[in-house]
Amino acid sequence: MNKITIAIDGYSSTGKSTIAKQIAKTLDYIYVDSGAMYRAVTLYAIEKRLITENNFYKEALISQLNNIELSFQFNKNLGYAEVYLNGQNVEHKIRTLQVSGFVSTIAAVPEVRQKLVVIQKKIGEDKGVVMDGRDIGTVVFPNAELKIFMTASAEKRAKRRYDELKQRGDNITYEAVLKNVTERDYIDTNREDSPLVKAEDAIEIDNSNLTLDEQFNKVLSLVKLTLENYE
Repeated sequence: MNKITIAIDGYSSTGKSTIAKQIAKTLDYIYVDSGAMYRAVTLYAIEKRLITENNFYKEALISQLNNIELSFQFNKNLGYAEVYLNGQNVEHKIRTLQVSGFVSTIAAVPEVRQKLVVIQKKIGEDKGVVMDGRDIGTVVFPNAELKIFMTASAEKRAKRRYDELKQRGDNITYEAVLKNVTERDYIDTNREDSPLVKAEDAIEIDNSNLTLDEQFNKVLSLVKLTLENYE
């Protein structure tokens, strides 16, 4: 059976990764969390003190991009691939609110985007991939057979993210998460290089009031329809 490329874009905390993992597992496709790549670069910048609350040494980060090696390794217990930064599993470290607070700034750097887009395009050369992010359907895979754009209200997204972080044991407030969500929305949609926009041929799904099962069934039906048309 022919394989397709599925691009899932959208705002932060819309559940892009969740649905992408589900669809990839159902189809036995490769799942790639492009956001994890940007988070890993952000973690590198934080650990090297290249970005703080008061300063961002952008040129220093750009000069060190060749020192950053990213890879994915499949974890059979989790059912998806985890991201590795210079050989170290950083899947847990990159999900903190601190990384979330800086990732949109890092992702706005053209040189960072160029480096990661090259990696992302290479991963998807043979199709059979589900990738989620901000510019997958517009920049990375403009010819993807199925493009989906996820959205939800900022309040709903903040509540989901807050619950997720609290479950992990993070000491945060809902107000701080909501502030982070709205700030990321602004940076993501207003950056000069590859801003977050809905591709013209993308299908928009507002999951503000959808359960995970309803969302999965909705997307799976779109996948099946696309595969039928592709045959």
